[in-house]
Parts: sequence; C-alpha cells; structure tokens
Amino acid sequence: MLGHKKQHHKEWISKDTVDKIQERKNKKTAINNRRTRTEKVKAQAEYTEANKQVKSIRTDKQKYVEDLTTTAKKATTEENMRQLYDITKKLPGKYSKPGKPVKDRK
Repeated sequence: MLGHKKQHHKEWISKDTVDKIQERKNKKTAINNRRTRTEKVKAQAEYTEANKQVKSIRTDKQKYVEDLTTTAKKATTEENMRQLYDITKKLPGKYSKPGKPVKDRK
C-alpha cells in the first residue's frame, strides 16, 4: 500500500479540532516556504492565530471527561458494574479494553 499512514486521534478529540490541527500544520509549512522576511512575518502571525485556535482541544477533553462522569453516574443508578468499571479505567487515560483472543491461526 502506498501513501501516508492514516493517523488515529484520541477518541475525545473532535473533528473540528483535527481540522484545525491540519490547518496549523499547513501554515507551518507555509512559513518555511516563504522567501522574504516580510512574508515570513506575516505567515508567522497567521500561524500563531491558528495555534491559539488549536488550544480548544482542552475544552474537548473536559467535555469528554464530563460525559464519562455522567455516564458513570447513570451506570451506578442502574447498577451496571461492567460499564462503571470500564469508565473508571478510562478516566486515568491508560486503559484500553482488550480485544477478543484469537482461537486459531486459520
């Protein structure tokens, strides 16, 4: 397969933020491609503005954590211990749910 490897972002990063990150990358390459100093300064100003917009990723993470906590509260009222366990493991950020084991190579 040719081409770039598709990058998988964390599940709490929204599509808008991913687009902003890509736009910031494009502006960074635009800075490096400019020839004169005045063009570079102008491109740098655009890049800093795009960089400020990318920092909205913090609000995405806060929203994701709040959604997890409300789901955990709902799971406790419904006494769904499996879902509650999965959520409490996700909150520290180091948990990945294991897949199903492979039975046979064939």
